[in-house]
Amino acid sequence: MSFFENTRKPAGLGGKVMVLMMNIGHRALADWGLQFVRPGKDATVLDCGCGGGANIKKLLKMCPDGTVSGLDYSPVSVEKARGVNAQAISAGRCAVTQGSVDKMPFAGESFDLVTAFETVYFWPGLPECFSEVSRVLKPGGTFFICNEGGGDNAKDDKWTKIIGGMTIYNAGELKAFLEQAGFHGVQTHKNGRGWLCVTAQK
Repeated sequence: MSFFENTRKPAGLGGKVMVLMMNIGHRALADWGLQFVRPGKDATVLDCGCGGGANIKKLLKMCPDGTVSGLDYSPVSVEKARGVNAQAISAGRCAVTQGSVDKMPFAGESFDLVTAFETVYFWPGLPECFSEVSRVLKPGGTFFICNEGGGDNAKDDKWTKIIGGMTIYNAGELKAFLEQAGFHGVQTHKNGRGWLCVTAQK
């Protein structure tokens, strides 16, 4: 496995290095994207594909009276995310679970907000996974997607050639898949760097 394959499912020493790099490297993207969501102070939040847990920490600060769960199918990512958020886990405000987005281990209508930072590129069967997100969202809840690759930049092709199983979607494709899964009120945002943020309501 090449080092860059660890962006899909971090494993081994290379995976540990990649998860640390993600926590640092995705900071600016997360800060930009999170301006487009306003969860309540007591919101229940799920971060899908939580990686090293840096965004869980941000979401906990945004929801000081709420809870944040993380989900990732990489044991390396789960271990790192639990370490980064150990204090919140001890306080009962956070839990990080190993699992897949296509069959999430959560009851229906559990969350006010579901986030996905730099991860939908790797989800198997996007319409089905989006339907699963809808299942765990409460009525009126928000699904938030934040990607560095906006799907309409020639540089995006470089990454899909290096990383197996990676697909970079543009705003129109994501909107269509979201509406197919029953979401409405889809809004898209882009910046000058080509970053893409999408929000949708259940």
